[in-house]
Amino acid sequence: MKPLLLGVLGSCLVLSVRAMYSSSDDVVELNPSNFNREVIQSDSLWLVEFYAPWCGHCQKLTPDWKKAATALKGIVKVGAVNADEHKSLGGQFGVRGFPTIKIFGANKNQPEDYQGGRSSQAIVDGAMNALRSLVKERLSGKSGSSGYKQSGGSSGGGKSDVVELTDDNFDRMVLDSDDVWLVEFFAPWCGHCKNLEPEWAAAATTVKEQTKGKVRLGAVDATVHQGVSGRYGIRGFPTIKIFRKGQEPEDYDGSRSRAGIVERAMDLYSDNAPPPELLEILSEDVLTKACEDSQLCIIAVLPHILDTGASGRNSYLDVMMKMAEKYKKKLWGWLWTEAGAQMDLESSLGIGGFGYPAMAAINTRKMKFALLRGSFSETGIHEFLRELSVGRGSTATLGGGNMPKIHSVEAWDGKDGQLPVEEEYDLSDVDLDDLDKDEL
Repeated sequence: MKPLLLGVLGSCLVLSVRAMYSSSDDVVELNPSNFNREVIQSDSLWLVEFYAPWCGHCQKLTPDWKKAATALKGIVKVGAVNADEHKSLGGQFGVRGFPTIKIFGANKNQPEDYQGGRSSQAIVDGAMNALRSLVKERLSGKSGSSGYKQSGGSSGGGKSDVVELTDDNFDRMVLDSDDVWLVEFFAPWCGHCKNLEPEWAAAATTVKEQTKGKVRLGAVDATVHQGVSGRYGIRGFPTIKIFRKGQEPEDYDGSRSRAGIVERAMDLYSDNAPPPELLEILSEDVLTKACEDSQLCIIAVLPHILDTGASGRNSYLDVMMKMAEKYKKKLWGWLWTEAGAQMDLESSLGIGGFGYPAMAAINTRKMKFALLRGSFSETGIHEFLRELSVGRGSTATLGGGNMPKIHSVEAWDGKDGQLPVEEEYDLSDVDLDDLDKDEL
């Protein structure tokens, strides 16, 4: 009995380390199984912390988060997600670091980032401010609902990112499109369809944003539009099919949760998307275009062309392009510059004129960056980016808290560098006899 008892106690100790909140707290533990029911379908305002048990900042926040939850009990809902365990749930809301706090207000599908302090008082103040804003929106008649309704083919009131498909528009919208489509065939009376509806609507919004409309979610009322439904042999509800241009439709057999739908959609996007473009930083516009819509910008500072020649530089660029392909699902920006061309940028990253090639990952929204400490190789860069993607990389604040000045430079011509030509002096007409004796 003693070994069994010790095993049970050991398991309890492990659980106690990983579980930062318990049933006795006023913080609601959220996971993929209850998130939609508790948060997305709720009329309440929610503050949700996405944490990792090993995160020191998360551990420090815990007592204040509990205290704020108790103070807001019955007024504002306070929850927590172990995003280290439930990576898909954190990923669908763009969580990249810990702790991340989001406010789920009028539009539950598009939460706002909480930017306030981490004390219990600051959290309560932020919650009350958000609550006042929510009440004002409701008084003005605004609604944040997705508007996707399975009501006999009518999309209902409000706006939804689920496209209503019919016998008349299906071929034009889906079959003739270069985009990838996930299409739900439903019946209004179907209980499983009604359960899927909020998940499908929420996923549609997330997928539209993360793929920039390249993967789309649609819905067909199969009881009304029997032509297109019969064509694809729809017999049960809901049935979900994947449509890619020029290919036979594929049955979707994955999870019916928002997280599962988004994950499959992102896989489809990744399969069909070209790798991101690797750009040389020639001006401020190039940097802005690559970074403003990206969670991270990966920037390499390569040795001067005189130090490597064209072949050496191209070998570094080849490594970057392979990594851009490997991580294209992340939708990051990929840039490079020559050592010395953007000294303000190097200074803000603490590169400082040595150690080339160098690489940094910059979050322009938070003005944070991380430096590659390992080798500038596929293995070294992969380890660096993998750590960052799960929130484990070491970061620092960008110098000055702002993006540095970017200078306009000429694009590399793809050739080896040339030393500057020194000016030659013609002394053939100089008569040395005319020079002053003292000068000789």
